[in-house]
Formats: sequence, C-alpha cells, structure tokens
Amino acid sequence: MSAPQSSAFLPIAAMMFAAGIGIPVFAAFNSGLSKQLGGPIAATAAAFAVGLIIAVALLAATGLPQRAALHFDVPYVWFGAVFILFYGVSVTFAAPRIGLGNAIFFVLLGQIVAAAAIDHFGWLGAIQSSLTPRRLLGIAIMAFGLYLARKPL
Repeated sequence: MSAPQSSAFLPIAAMMFAAGIGIPVFAAFNSGLSKQLGGPIAATAAAFAVGLIIAVALLAATGLPQRAALHFDVPYVWFGAVFILFYGVSVTFAAPRIGLGNAIFFVLLGQIVAAAAIDHFGWLGAIQSSLTPRRLLGIAIMAFGLYLARKPL
C-alpha cells in the first residue's frame, strides 16, 4: 500500500484508529444503557440525544453552515443518519445476545466488504480504487483474521 502524500495522513489515521476503538466502546456502553432504560431503541435515542447536544455546541462554537448549504439536490447524503441509527440500535441489541466480540466481528466484516465495493465502484462520491487481485487477497486475509480472532479454541 502506498501512503498518501498528504502530511495529514498520520494524524487522520490516528483519528480513525481512535474512532475504531470507539465502535466497541459505544456498543458496550449502549448495551449497559439498554439494560438501564429497557431497550436498545431507548438507549440509542438517549445516546444520540447526548451526541446531538454536543454536536450543536461544537457547531455553535465553530460556526453554522450557510443556509444555502441546506438543500436536497443530492438526497442520498442525508441517509447517513439512518445508517448510523441502524448501527446504534442493532449493535445495542446484538452485543448482549451474541457477545460484544461477535457483534463487532460482523460489523467489521460488513465494513470491509462495503468499503471494498464503494471504493471499487467509486460509489457515493468516494475516491475510486479498483479491486485488484492483491486487494481481494488482502480483504480475504483480513476477513479470515477476524474469523480466527473470534473462533473458539
């Protein structure tokens, strides 16, 4: 893999590593919140409400988007909220039932497959990166590694 030429690559990679850490941490916290509040939808709504408050505070501090930016000429970009809501509810539901590691295993597997397809076809405005035999092998190795990490002895 050739590293991008941007000097911002390493800080961005570190940020994404931290975001990756946040996925199972969110799942564990939200599973506990689900027990407290009586279900995954209530827990996810509460987590998102806290997130909304923080996001609005950050937005107020950094500046609001221009009113002209709030349009729907590319409506699919607004569906990210639906996908993150689905993630929040499904991982909160699944983690206490099949285990946090198993839930995240399937999340990671889905991410690998979806990222490869989105990159290969340049879908959703992504930078196009062809799925070469080498990349396919890498994806297969990653998927197999995830499987081995979760397979009981």
